Amino acid sequence: MQKRKFENLGAEASLLGFGCMRFPMKDGKIDEAESERMLDRAMQAGVNYYDTAYPYHDGESEPFVGKALKKYDRESFYLATKLPIWKLDSIEDVDRIFNDQLERLGVDYVDFYLLHAVDMEKWKKILELGILDYCDNLKKEGKIRYFGFSFHDEYEAFEEIISYRKWDFVQLQLNYIDIREQAGLRGVELCNKLGVPIIVMEPVKGGTLAKLPDEVEAKFRAADADATTASWAMRWCGTLEGVKVILSGMSTMEQVEDNLKTFGDFKELDESEKSLVQDVADTLNSRMRNGCTDCRYCMPCPAGVNIPANFDRWNKYAVYGNAEDAKNRWANLKDEEKAHNCIGCGACETKCPQKISIREDLAKLQIEMDAIK
Repeated sequence: MQKRKFENLGAEASLLGFGCMRFPMKDGKIDEAESERMLDRAMQAGVNYYDTAYPYHDGESEPFVGKALKKYDRESFYLATKLPIWKLDSIEDVDRIFNDQLERLGVDYVDFYLLHAVDMEKWKKILELGILDYCDNLKKEGKIRYFGFSFHDEYEAFEEIISYRKWDFVQLQLNYIDIREQAGLRGVELCNKLGVPIIVMEPVKGGTLAKLPDEVEAKFRAADADATTASWAMRWCGTLEGVKVILSGMSTMEQVEDNLKTFGDFKELDESEKSLVQDVADTLNSRMRNGCTDCRYCMPCPAGVNIPANFDRWNKYAVYGNAEDAKNRWANLKDEEKAHNCIGCGACETKCPQKISIREDLAKLQIEMDAIK
């Protein structure tokens, strides 16, 4: 198992990290027997980074992970969990939840402690409540070893937050399609400039990049018939400068074994492989039905249509061809927000920077999305 050093921390973690938010389920609960078998297999293969959080699996992930890892020497693995900022109204809430996490995990300290899903709104709360000082004190007391945050917002917010102080590490959503989304590759560049190590989440885009349309997957198979599509996404992330851990939320033993194969003898992408991944990304992006960027200049719609949400579902279906996912996502959009409510006023088109024929596209997508079998 390849390991990478956090030079600033004196830590050395496996490049593959086990994300503990997608364990297999049984009767609506974590299938503990199978999940523990997966964790044991990962430990035996040298995976030493385990990432959970307060809300994962409706609060059951932390207690299960703590129990499953109890059999191992505490110094043989790194445990990461996160502080749910949205549940906090006072510093007393921070203290209560952190101590609850220690109890749930059955440990005296957490190795990597993160402020969870930080955006600009949560960042303001973090500063107002004095959460940074609280966590710094936890470090001094030895209750957490390393302090960072996971991020979900635009680059400008990321630049402000990452530059505010010296962070031990940061967790970013990265994959070869969304290079301009959230912090994106600009965020990677800034982290490297500031010397902040990167932990990657969603390297396979929530599983989307593990199964691509056949004609797109054929490009990868032609280069390496034995490599899975997911492994290409993992290797792309591991080739980025500054990446120390890549989290995978594994749900099956098959996924565990595939990841162990990828990371057991990890190879960064060479120049021809980088070009291939870029070609796949370009091919997928070319399948988009329109160029909606979710800028939301078109909103609010006078008729209540959620224009960006409609286009997001339409474009993802066109790009990835996953009918089951598209049908579920379409069903989860409120009927009053769907395209058929468009009254044809055209107000949106006067504001769209991309000059999209919004009314025409809304009419098309309603028909196409309703027709998914």
